[in-house]
Amino acid sequence: MLGGCVSLLEFHTEEITRHEVAPYEPQPTEQIVVSNYDELISVILGLVMEHESEAQIQFHYHDSEDVQAEIGRVRYELLNEHPIGVFALEDITLDVTRIVTHFEIDVSIDYSRTEEEVNSITNISTQRYMMTHLFRAMSQYNEETIIRTRLQFSIDDINKFVRETYYQNPRYIVMLPFVAVEVFPQEGIDRIFKIGFAYTATNQNQLPQMSEELTDSIQSRAELVEGDTDSAKLLSLINILIDSVEFNDGAMVHTHGAQNFDATAFGALMHGRAAGEGFAMAFQAIAEEIGLDSRIVLGYFEGRVHAWNIVQLYGEYYHVDVAMARVHGIETAILKRDVDFEEMMYTWDMENTVACVGELTLEDIMIPYIEDEPYDIVDNDDVNNEEEG
Repeated sequence: MLGGCVSLLEFHTEEITRHEVAPYEPQPTEQIVVSNYDELISVILGLVMEHESEAQIQFHYHDSEDVQAEIGRVRYELLNEHPIGVFALEDITLDVTRIVTHFEIDVSIDYSRTEEEVNSITNISTQRYMMTHLFRAMSQYNEETIIRTRLQFSIDDINKFVRETYYQNPRYIVMLPFVAVEVFPQEGIDRIFKIGFAYTATNQNQLPQMSEELTDSIQSRAELVEGDTDSAKLLSLINILIDSVEFNDGAMVHTHGAQNFDATAFGALMHGRAAGEGFAMAFQAIAEEIGLDSRIVLGYFEGRVHAWNIVQLYGEYYHVDVAMARVHGIETAILKRDVDFEEMMYTWDMENTVACVGELTLEDIMIPYIEDEPYDIVDNDDVNNEEEG
């Protein structure tokens, strides 16, 4: 029995390894150490960009004994002069404690902007990049865009850029937004602009879908344009718009860029009716699609807000008003010179608009092809003079 018990005990014997618990060792914290005013400003701005609320900074300061005055100057600059601080900060507290070898600054930050707003700031270095940035924001129908620049833009400049972006891109932007601009700080070389976009004529969330529908409509109309020459394409496009869009004389458009669908390419092509500006925007969008050189003119006709187009044809420029061609006949408002439109009670900014002085007439481009060759515009008197010479 004794032997059996010993054997049994030996069979169940197990070696147990004792688990040693490692003592707790706190992770070392990185110390923020600065030694001058500029470094302190830079570190705090870094905290703002990370949207940190609290931090402690070691300040090894040797230039002056009046550290409190320097800290006050830092706070003032951040809240009143530096664009990031003026834009993003509600308040900032800098509590200073003297240590033997340095000062400790306890930083507490309250924000007026979200981290996403701060991170969305785009640095703009040229006016061309500004226009590209606005196009991206407007064609995506963003509620706002935030830029930082050293270019000396005014609020009027920003509004002008928005309007230019809209009128230069009727294929991609459905409607001109209302614009609200805030500047941080109000004065200075380096500033932040917060540009807000708003729409009252339609739900802003519907605009991307409307933009897709507009693009499809422009492309489908462009496919209907016939002709192998620019003049043939021009006539075909004009007739397509005259046949498919009704002129709405009662649209009551009192300002250029009004949030009225009758003043947009969308209204002309999707609703089938438009005021003068809607015709001009629709013409411009399709002209660009088929490769015609065209631009929009904002002006007045018989004292009323109106818009039309200028087209380049064979090296010369001509006025083309499809809306009035729809109302009064194609011969009344197509391929006209500046002097013609002035006599017809059109007014516009002639100093900043390309001169229309071409000699072609509607009859010239409507002459049919002869022997499958495009008709060449020739002055018969010049031919006779050359033969006589």
